Amino acid sequence: MAADILDTLEQVIRERRHGDPATSYVAKLTARGRAKIAQKLGEEAVEAAIAAVQDDREGLTGEAADLLFHLLVLLADAGLSLDDVRAELARREGISGIDEKASRPAGA
Repeated sequence: MAADILDTLEQVIRERRHGDPATSYVAKLTARGRAKIAQKLGEEAVEAAIAAVQDDREGLTGEAADLLFHLLVLLADAGLSLDDVRAELARREGISGIDEKASRPAGA
């Protein structure tokens, strides 16, 4: 069975984080710092939202891929992984979204 593409991408990102910024976009973005990574994530989220509102399925697909990529770069920079996200989703399973949000600390 083939590996999950997100797991594969996560591994590639982790391997390239400390590479040569001249030859690796991941290394270049990482070298620019977490704020820049977060900014790129935000830009991709906005672009995905715009494509969705415009009913641009092809655009949304591409922007969603960019969004996931940049999220994985940000998670790696924060020392987190898809497994951490999976564990949080598993923790929330079976809990109403309204109840889950209400259980968070104020401002979270």
